[in-house]
Amino acid sequence: MRFMYKKFLMIFLIIATYSIPALAEKVIVFKFTEEEKKNLKVKKVKKETTYTIGSNENGNFLRAEAQGKASGLGIEKKIDLLKTPFINITWKVEKDLSGIDEKSKQGHDYAARVFVIKQTGITALSKKAINYIFSSNNSVGKYWTSPYTKKSIDYVLASTQNNINTWVTVKTNVKEDFKKLHGIDVDEIEGVAIMTDTDNSKKNAIAYYQNIYFSSE
Repeated sequence: MRFMYKKFLMIFLIIATYSIPALAEKVIVFKFTEEEKKNLKVKKVKKETTYTIGSNENGNFLRAEAQGKASGLGIEKKIDLLKTPFINITWKVEKDLSGIDEKSKQGHDYAARVFVIKQTGITALSKKAINYIFSSNNSVGKYWTSPYTKKSIDYVLASTQNNINTWVTVKTNVKEDFKKLHGIDVDEIEGVAIMTDTDNSKKNAIAYYQNIYFSSE
């Protein structure tokens, strides 16, 4: 009887082991706390965008407002794209920038954008970026080279044509995006940044960022 019990227990454990799905890996990028905000790197192009911390039933968020301003908040953080290639972004645009040509230098402003950055050489200028945008004038899936540098590609993940003043969650495979947009194989990235800017159009934009993280699936 004892032998049969042990045999049954062993079979049960083997079945249970193969039945439990592997837990998805998750790497949180921003916590959106006041303490974190003090330590984020500020990249100012023209006057500083107003960034404030808030919270709702889903946790902390970052509110951004810009009128003729352009500055970003970034974090140096290595992300292993072999383990967690998907970036997940929850965001909302309350006031967009409709009517501008986002592909031109004069209209290259976005109510909400999230950069992912890859160091491709030894100098500070040796970087390539994908600029995931919440567009005010273009549809999801569109992309183009930044009018300021060939090293950055603008890629529409959300649009106010479909969602205005509504929280939207998007996900995309960053490793595949670098291959598609820059033609390079990337196994890791070195930084992520947020930016709401209206320095070119001089218009007013209000946006919110929440729950930005990388995942394995």
